[in-house]
Amino acid sequence: ADYIAAKEHEFEQDLISEPYLVRLRREMTRLPKRCPVKVVSELTPARLIAYFEFGRASRETYNNRRGTMSGFLKFALHREWITENPLAKIPAHRIRRRRSGAETLTATQAKDLMIFIENDHPSAVPFFALCLFAGIRPCLRTGEILRLQPSHVRLAENVIKIDGEVSKVREPRTITIQPNLAAWLRAYPLEKFPIVPANLQHIREKAVEKFSLSHDVMRHTFISMFVAKFRSIGEAALQAGNSESIIRKHYLDLKDTAEAEEFWGVRPKRAGDSATLKPDAPRPSDLRAAA
Repeated sequence: ADYIAAKEHEFEQDLISEPYLVRLRREMTRLPKRCPVKVVSELTPARLIAYFEFGRASRETYNNRRGTMSGFLKFALHREWITENPLAKIPAHRIRRRRSGAETLTATQAKDLMIFIENDHPSAVPFFALCLFAGIRPCLRTGEILRLQPSHVRLAENVIKIDGEVSKVREPRTITIQPNLAAWLRAYPLEKFPIVPANLQHIREKAVEKFSLSHDVMRHTFISMFVAKFRSIGEAALQAGNSESIIRKHYLDLKDTAEAEEFWGVRPKRAGDSATLKPDAPRPSDLRAAA
């Protein structure tokens, strides 16, 4: 309880993210159930290993549990609840990292999804358009989309400014508004259509049922389609708020140019102010060539 209280204080000071705090609370609630000891010093290496392995845990899950305990036991050592850290005798598993593709929608599925939302649930168009065509993290409990405000979406400047308060990783980033997203936002302006409508949970459940949407599939689709169209891992990392290694490992070459063109061509049937739509954002190589 003291450790959780200390982490909650860090969260209030904007030192850790809400998703991290949620995971930490869950793990620290599970610990005393799996290791019913009276004092922290009774958390022996054998007991900890049994805890890390319960439920036939994968190597990654094992390492994640060990990581959580590492923070807690360092806290306990600092408080002098223990005299030595038992994790020193428990190495983490080595995991061979393999390149794997993220789950994504096809361009046709993305088009069908937006047609469904526009026809049946137009109040939710901005939410789905921003998640799918700008890669905003969509979680309805702790996602960036819940903190995104209309003032962050600067349509006249053709950018979305994600500040540290909105960003999951507390790092600001700038996302270029592509022409099709601009068309959606002009047809369904944020002044009239809230980013998070009151009945969004119900609408999202219907979309999940109809299109089997997984948690982050819209964001994964944005990143993979961005890489396919602009062929820039660095720019994709900057706009998505990921590292280049993550982009290369999970999103490179998932989509081809033809499918990306189809995806970035998905537009609303409702007319907006198309006269002021800007051309596609140039690739970094184009900028260098022009210079």
